[in-house]
Amino acid sequence: MLSARGFSLLEVLIATTIVAVALTALAELFSLAINANRAAKTLTIATVLAVEKMEQLRSLTWGFDASGVPVADPRLATFPFDALRRNTSGFCDFVGANGQSLGEATTPPAGAIYVRRWSIEPLPSDPANALVFQVLVTQRFNQSVDVAANRPPPADEARLVSVRARQAM
Repeated sequence: MLSARGFSLLEVLIATTIVAVALTALAELFSLAINANRAAKTLTIATVLAVEKMEQLRSLTWGFDASGVPVADPRLATFPFDALRRNTSGFCDFVGANGQSLGEATTPPAGAIYVRRWSIEPLPSDPANALVFQVLVTQRFNQSVDVAANRPPPADEARLVSVRARQAM
């Protein structure tokens, strides 16, 4: 004969505890996934903005004309040594939420989400014929940024480096 009795109070409490612990773990995993997605979105946008600026810099005229005379865009003539560390006039702009540039400035305008800094330096081994372009995009507007090569960049930061050699026009 089968018994028609139900669950005891102890069995119900144990089952409820197991379900509560499982739901708590799932909620924590959901929270971690949301934070990981937010960080990935921030890094993706920063990387796209860095690539965009790098392409702009690499498109500037820098080479030799038909007679072999060096030619260069005037924006390539200035080489600030700390343009990646702080907001430097002519080597910094701010970008809004939709990726639109809010203009070059040293202080963030209203609506700024990212600061984009860049530097242009001669390559030490061939300063007359090669330039090093560096672009840094971060959300830290007014802080000095540590650009040491021996540390990984923070999750909100994208850095690109490119070398360009002179070419005959």
